[in-house]
Amino acid sequence: MAKIAVIIADMFEDSEYTEPAKAFREAGHALVHIGLSAGKTVTGKASGTAVKVEKAVKDVYADEFDALLIPGGYSPDKLRVDADAVRFAKEFVESGRPVFVICHGPQLLITANVLKGKKITGWKSIVQDIINAGADFEDRELVEDGNLISSRSPADLPAFIKASLKKLA
Repeated sequence: MAKIAVIIADMFEDSEYTEPAKAFREAGHALVHIGLSAGKTVTGKASGTAVKVEKAVKDVYADEFDALLIPGGYSPDKLRVDADAVRFAKEFVESGRPVFVICHGPQLLITANVLKGKKITGWKSIVQDIINAGADFEDRELVEDGNLISSRSPADLPAFIKASLKKLA
């Protein structure tokens, strides 16, 4: 089964982490929580979901994992200022391994400069940022382009999870 890196920081959108995480685990996949500091607990912005960071992003590389999940909320904005988080996201996209990104998640990919010519969706407040990064924004519940699977918001989670699980099969 797949080993999925979850890159996460404080103020993530709870459901955009908890629902895919539950579905991945139920399908037999393993999650490794990656953040800015190993051992730190980060919390969700809506429900205060607690997630313990197992590995610092400075200590990991894309080739150690089979897929990457980037939940939204404020987490991607906190991650995008860290050079190692940006490097890790860039490595993942360029590796061809699956990248599951939802809501504000594309902010990390924008900073990694990996969206030029890609089709992607995201939360409405970052549409112009996505376009400025050279991507083709599509306002749909699910957009798949190569190894990128993206959705706009928690309302899109059923389609996002279904497509992510299919990509891992």
